[in-house]
Amino acid sequence: MTPVSLYTQAILMLAALVLFTSFALLAQARMFALIRLYAWQGTLLAVTTALVAWVTHQPRLYISALLTLGLKALLIPWFLNRLVIRLGLQHETEVLQGNSLILLGAAALTVFSYYVVMPIVQLSTLVTRNVIAVSLAVILLGLLLIIVRRKAVTQVVGFMCMENGLFFAAVASTYGMPMVVELGVAFDVLVASILFGVFFLHIRDSIDSLDVDRLNQLREGDD
Repeated sequence: MTPVSLYTQAILMLAALVLFTSFALLAQARMFALIRLYAWQGTLLAVTTALVAWVTHQPRLYISALLTLGLKALLIPWFLNRLVIRLGLQHETEVLQGNSLILLGAAALTVFSYYVVMPIVQLSTLVTRNVIAVSLAVILLGLLLIIVRRKAVTQVVGFMCMENGLFFAAVASTYGMPMVVELGVAFDVLVASILFGVFFLHIRDSIDSLDVDRLNQLREGDD
């Protein structure tokens, strides 16, 4: 077994774990567990970046791995946990309606992602094909999480997962983005999470709920 095949197997295993965390996010109803799964997904992205840095001998990717670990696996989950505690949602469980159908839809989106990348089969390696397909599936599953969930905090986690899918594709298939771009994206994600937190606090103070259906009812009432 050559080092290249070992690297390919490791990347494919990490891709499968990242995709599994996206499915687990769709099936999770508790806020703290949802944030913990997001942190694990960030940890997997950091491990993937460090593995690519080791194989390609690019020291700058080690910095990216540390940045990813600190931001996606530690800082943002810590901030979201504090936000959930301040909003009083730590013991709240979101009611999941038709969760089996949602997971079946997620599986269909994953198959669709592999179908979409079929035209590049002859132009790429096995690992690149699978990485792009998994990355597209993670993006679509993050979008599905935003659509099917009612809690605003859960929808923000879905938005962050979509960004994770883009990051995974950039690191594993193209060996990373320029450092200035990675720093800019990391800063944008951090600022977005802080702005979302402030926005949630204002909503909670105004209507005493973070249920998106309540916001829709307010809008319909105004009409």
